Amino acid sequence: MSKSNSAAARLPLAETAPEPSVPGTLAALHRPVLLAMAVLALLTAIMHFSSYVDYVGADNDDVMRLVQVRDLLSGQGWFDLTQTRLGLEGGTLMHWSRLVDLPIAALILAFSQFLEPSYAEAAALFVWPLITVVPIFYALALAGETLAGASGRLISLALAFLFVLSVNRFQPGSIDHHNVQLGLIAVIAACLIMPGRPAPAHSIAGIAAALAIAIGAETTPHIAVIALIVALQWLWLGEEARSASTAFALSMATTLTACFFATTPPGQYGLVACDALSTGFYALGVVGAGSFFLAAAFTSSFGFAVRLVGLGLAGVATAGFTLLIAPQCLGNPLSTLDPLLATMWLNNVTEAQSVLAQLRAEPWTIGGFYAVPVLAMALCVMRIRQGRNVQAHGVLLAMILVSWAIALVQVRGAVFSNLLSAIPLAALIADLRTRANADPKNLRKGLAFAGTAFISVPFIWAFAGALVSMGVDKAMGRDIDPLPVREQNSCRDEAAMAPLASEPAGVVAGPSNLGAHILRFTSHRALSAPYHRNQGGMLTELHAAMAVPDDAVKFLRGAGVTVLAYCRTDPQTGNVIAVAPQGLYAQLAEGRVPDWLEPLARTQDKPLQLYRVLPGDPDR
Repeated sequence: MSKSNSAAARLPLAETAPEPSVPGTLAALHRPVLLAMAVLALLTAIMHFSSYVDYVGADNDDVMRLVQVRDLLSGQGWFDLTQTRLGLEGGTLMHWSRLVDLPIAALILAFSQFLEPSYAEAAALFVWPLITVVPIFYALALAGETLAGASGRLISLALAFLFVLSVNRFQPGSIDHHNVQLGLIAVIAACLIMPGRPAPAHSIAGIAAALAIAIGAETTPHIAVIALIVALQWLWLGEEARSASTAFALSMATTLTACFFATTPPGQYGLVACDALSTGFYALGVVGAGSFFLAAAFTSSFGFAVRLVGLGLAGVATAGFTLLIAPQCLGNPLSTLDPLLATMWLNNVTEAQSVLAQLRAEPWTIGGFYAVPVLAMALCVMRIRQGRNVQAHGVLLAMILVSWAIALVQVRGAVFSNLLSAIPLAALIADLRTRANADPKNLRKGLAFAGTAFISVPFIWAFAGALVSMGVDKAMGRDIDPLPVREQNSCRDEAAMAPLASEPAGVVAGPSNLGAHILRFTSHRALSAPYHRNQGGMLTELHAAMAVPDDAVKFLRGAGVTVLAYCRTDPQTGNVIAVAPQGLYAQLAEGRVPDWLEPLARTQDKPLQLYRVLPGDPDR
């Protein structure tokens, strides 16, 4: 080792613990993870079937994912992501990856060998979310062991268990890609903080990073920060981090290439899309990882200045390709959303709310979203200042910080920061537990251990916030709302959709929240569903809903709509009526039906009321 690298090794960033035996470490995890999975499966089954509503998750995305998987199983091409029954004529090209469709479809096929189709779907949708928990349990247990030994392993696994049990991403029927993304981010964190920076661990992290990009663009900021962490460590340590850095870069570039050619049709190789894996993200990822690989491979043995030049050239190449190929992807993919859709749809999506919007709407939820990561980040800073596991805590601080920053803009990022916060907090709890056990008569140490464990669970903050909200409401004499639970939606379930399913196949206009369910339960084409690539269909439905009847009929007939599905209890319907009190939806709410609509008598006393759109001149 050169003198410069020897000096760097004595600095806090280069601090390493004795390198564990990776196979032995993983072997030690099998029993506790298996036990945790068994308990989780049992509790999940009890909670699911004790209040059974449906075997598909409550989120629209879960339903739409099932529709996409069904299309694949029915013979739709692997490369064809067009949802032909969504939006205006011609359908809507979806941006979701087949990489998530494939295992779900495989499970359905497997269960179909001995179960009826609906039961096969139900079984697959129960099993898949549990499968996505496995990498989270292994990753967090391994990360906890890295920071605090056997005690940290078990405490981190316990925090992971409570996290998984309390969020809806892992409940039966939750088949959207967010649970997969959480598992990938957890794996990356565990790999990057392993002592000694083993090349195999960094290779796994590179594979996981590429898969995260391929599955969904939401994690792109996370992956950018992760790549920056690897690059800066290499810049500081040089030859010591060479094998780890090259392994990460090569694995990421190779996996991203495999994912691109495995999921992108040749006719779309030139397409630049900012919401999915396309030429834009692929080229940038490969150029960035490839140029960094070259810098690490050929300049690691040189001094800091040479390494800085090498890394700078890699950064310039990546930035240059970004500006050349996909400059539009530097901003928010939803920035081009039509203003009407932003007002009537996006601004009302809970997970897309900013911290300020969430604070105004539901202040009692803030603790559950934001408190635990703040504690974890403060702890990481303190550990870094103390010189304890500096490299690991620095990595965790950066990863938690980027997730928390995203959550300030869109609350959906909070689930990532809460997950990662379990790692440093588990190490602290393990340390306090050791101190309390060493001095069992010291009440203060016992309370410190118990209190820290208590406040390290995001659900505790959410539950406490709900209790405070209920207490304030009671003190002020307001009606107390019950704690939120999943309820059967009266307009979107199979019974409500049955009359619509019996109608001849056509085009249905209705609030966007009905769209995915229309596709699931009927053979119709749904004009509107809450997906930004379906702006044409969503706008047509909104314009028709807000227009006076004489103008609304023009929008509906022009789009070939055969049935209008009206749900008075849908939030979008209420918003439309408030904004357009003279519009079509407002007229229907008052019982005034225009002469170009024919009510289906058997639905007029139902939550979902159906009206046939009578044929006529589209321009009238």
